Amino acid sequence: MPVAVPWSESVAHELIVTEMATARAFYGDDGLGATAMLPILHALQHTFGFVSPNAVPLIASMLNISKADVRGVISFYHDFRHEPPGLHIVQLCRAEACQANGSERVASHLAIVHSLHPGTTTGQVTLQNVYCLGNCALGPAALVNDELMAGFDEHAADTLLARLQGTSA
Repeated sequence: MPVAVPWSESVAHELIVTEMATARAFYGDDGLGATAMLPILHALQHTFGFVSPNAVPLIASMLNISKADVRGVISFYHDFRHEPPGLHIVQLCRAEACQANGSERVASHLAIVHSLHPGTTTGQVTLQNVYCLGNCALGPAALVNDELMAGFDEHAADTLLARLQGTSA
C-alpha cells in the first residue's frame, strides 16, 4: 500500500489546478466548475490518503462553488475519508450476497472483539464498508490492502488482524 504524503496546501493547490485543466480539456467550458470536483477529490485522497477539511475552502474557491456543496459531495460518497487512514485498509463487503454468507456477523465481531467499526481506525487498521467486491460466490469477501480475500469469516478476521497488528491470534 503506497504511503500518502503529508497534507500540504501547496500540493493540494497544484492537484486541483491539474485536475481542473484535465476536466476543461475533456469537457470544455463545462469542466470549469463542479464537473471537476470528483476527479479533484480522488486526486487529493490518492495523494494524501484522505480529503482534508482544509481542502474544502480551497476547492470551493477554485471551483467557484460553496463549501457546503463540496462537503455535500464528500459526505455523499462513502469512499472519501476525512482523516488519514491506518497503514492497513480492510474493506468488508456488506452487499446482499456477502450478508447472506455472514458479513454482518463479521462486522459485529470486528466491533465487539477488536473495537473496529466501519469508518474508524484502530491501531494501524482502518475498516471500511463496501457494497460489492465482485466475489459474491465466495463471500463474505474483504479487500485488504488491495488483496481480495474470500470466505472472510470471524476466524479469518482474527488471523488477519493479528498479522496486521503484529500480534498472535
